Amino acid sequence: MIWRRRSEAEREPVPAERDPDKHPVLSNLAAIGKISTDVLVIGGGGAGCSAALHIAERGVRVTLLERGLVGSQASGVNYGGVRQQGRHPAELPIARRSRELWGRLREITGSDCEFVPSGHLKLARNAEEEAELVAYADVARQYDLPLRLIGRNAVHAEFPFLGPAVVAGSFAADDGHANPRLLAPALARAARKAGAAIVEHAEVVRLARDSDGFIAETANGLEVRAKSLVNTAGYWGGAIAEQFGEKVPIQVLAPNMIVTEPLPYVVKVNLGVVGGNVYLRQIARGNVIFGGGHGEADPVALRARPLPAITLEALPLAAEIVPMLRDALVIRSWTGMDGQMPDHIPVIGPSRTTPGLFHAFGFSGHGFQLGPAIGAILGELVLDGRSGTPIEAFDIGRFTLGKPP
Repeated sequence: MIWRRRSEAEREPVPAERDPDKHPVLSNLAAIGKISTDVLVIGGGGAGCSAALHIAERGVRVTLLERGLVGSQASGVNYGGVRQQGRHPAELPIARRSRELWGRLREITGSDCEFVPSGHLKLARNAEEEAELVAYADVARQYDLPLRLIGRNAVHAEFPFLGPAVVAGSFAADDGHANPRLLAPALARAARKAGAAIVEHAEVVRLARDSDGFIAETANGLEVRAKSLVNTAGYWGGAIAEQFGEKVPIQVLAPNMIVTEPLPYVVKVNLGVVGGNVYLRQIARGNVIFGGGHGEADPVALRARPLPAITLEALPLAAEIVPMLRDALVIRSWTGMDGQMPDHIPVIGPSRTTPGLFHAFGFSGHGFQLGPAIGAILGELVLDGRSGTPIEAFDIGRFTLGKPP
């Protein structure tokens, strides 16, 4: 087949706001310039990139600023669990909505981000933990999340790779896992295609609000003015909220992650345990990815690292539930930075001090699965003033004394 390059006259005109030669944001030439937009999103994780996509799809001008590369912090360095089971009940409506979007990810972004609907098996290692599985199944039923409880004999017959420490399980067939390195970039590409401006390497050094809206200035000289501001800056979202009078007790969280050499491919489900001190999954190539404990992080210096001692503590916990890991070779460990709230659920919703400001941060290590739906919810909040998905439990007011604007 011979391809003929179209002449300039044959080519479809490119709108100025999407033309890299005419729009300094799209070409990432953010050194000295001023941009006017309707919505400014700060933070290029899964939630921020999804918000930019959903807003752009409705024909509204939106610009996203990311200090590093999209997906370079919590959204890109996590375990990759696409899990509804085991969540705080308040998160389940969001998780249910997000799971529907995960099922259409290739249609939405052009990539499935290696999403595998493998099911999620949560394990109990004693009678008390088994009782927790039973109690949670009652909670899940209220949110139409089907779980299948499995007793000791049945769980070992169905999943023979499990060790004798396992006494019961709860299986969520609709859950699974994906590659966290792919999600935010895929959403960002789709957002750009829809008309959003995504600017990487754009650290925001000043934020303010005047009668016309919000002003953001970056370290490389870009000034962005917007009518609305969406705060999806992860751990650093707490600092943005504080600038507008909403101080919250956020802490930095650095999950300790590990991957092994390729092993026989037998763990074809996403595994967790009651208490969450270890979790693991295996990819088709054979590598087992698991996490347990926390590394250390310096959010000022933007450095995080796993800790060998924590890795050594996680290894026997993983081998206890999957004995084939006892002699496995660990080939890499890593971590990144997320924000953790005292009640382990995020802040989502409008500011209580500043009209036009919307928050979604502090996902406490379990925001990866929620990201696509969080973006949809933020788009609804910004453009419609409300969302059909209940978010009252995530109100920032639970940490502040402010009143709704």
